Amino acid sequence: MSSTASIGAMRARVLTIMATRAQDQDLVASVAAERALKTRAGLMGSASAAIDPSSSQNSEKVVPAFGWHPWFSYQLYDEDAGGAEPDKTNHYTAVLTPAPDAEFIASLPDPQSLNGFISKTRERLLAEPTALVGEVGLDRAFRLPWGWNGAQQSERDEKITPGGREGRTLSPYHVKMPHQVLVLKAQLRLAGELGRPVSVHGVQAHGVVFDALASLWKGHEKEVISKREKKLVAKGAEDFSSSEDEEDDYDDDDEGWSGRKAAVAKKPPPPYQPKPFPPRICLHSFSGPPQMVSQYLNPAIPARMFFSFSMVVNLSTAGGESKFADVIRACPDDQILVESDLHTAGEDMDHYLEQMCRRICDVKGWTLVEGLERLRKNYEEFIFG
Repeated sequence: MSSTASIGAMRARVLTIMATRAQDQDLVASVAAERALKTRAGLMGSASAAIDPSSSQNSEKVVPAFGWHPWFSYQLYDEDAGGAEPDKTNHYTAVLTPAPDAEFIASLPDPQSLNGFISKTRERLLAEPTALVGEVGLDRAFRLPWGWNGAQQSERDEKITPGGREGRTLSPYHVKMPHQVLVLKAQLRLAGELGRPVSVHGVQAHGVVFDALASLWKGHEKEVISKREKKLVAKGAEDFSSSEDEEDDYDDDDEGWSGRKAAVAKKPPPPYQPKPFPPRICLHSFSGPPQMVSQYLNPAIPARMFFSFSMVVNLSTAGGESKFADVIRACPDDQILVESDLHTAGEDMDHYLEQMCRRICDVKGWTLVEGLERLRKNYEEFIFG
């Protein structure tokens, strides 16, 4: 929170700020109350304008996101499975592995209701028309930190939002994957109910993330027409039209065909119909292989997929660097996003965003201005559809 005053001077046109746990839901809402992007029109601006910091002094610079990160999923309990609030020991014994001892359980916060969190998050989303669901997801690698000791607690940096690791060493305890999936699906369903996009975290769990998403859109897949069927339709298309039909359809005025097309394009979209899955999904700091990108590009998938990349995750290791170009080339031009994946706003965030934009442009063969225009359009379509 100590860095939010620098948002107005950043060159980044808009920042999506993610909530991850109990302590920062209200904080994200408070920043949004001052700076939230309210409409699609508020995002408009050219790439050349984005390069000029003086043009970025705009009060509407934040898209809020409300979600519960997999690192903290153990803190939520499922009322639907067990009814009333569970015993703290029973809850943490059920969702953590290996089974934690009494001392470690005592260091953990009292668990909160998943249903209560979803209900409150629904209220937050309805209060902010551009807000999305995030950061949510699955993580096989994460281990809970050990509890605070007295010295650590007294010396902690008060500028840092409570609830994080803050340098504590890691315990051997993991959150069981079925519980992570339960928490993830509850939030994905909420996004589907309200038609909001989601930001999904996946570490060492790419296949499980895909399976969780696929289980929600099962039965809603798009019909895919084969190339052979398309050829048959194209071959017989002339049988269903005539020059007389074309004359009837033609609007004999100064605008002609283009006028009719423009009139059709201006029709408002039909109202959103709630679905069990989100309409748009961003796989954030995507670390999967090119083959996983291809899996998400199956034309039957009814959600629109985006792949986001950050310097601090995707290019922080030799392994990430080695596969980066191949993954970027595998991503369609209109499905790439950039991010900083940092928890502090300001010059460092701008720097990392710029570096990622340049790296993507280099791989794609785009000029910098062309790349910024593409990435801005992708972001607009991710947020608004």
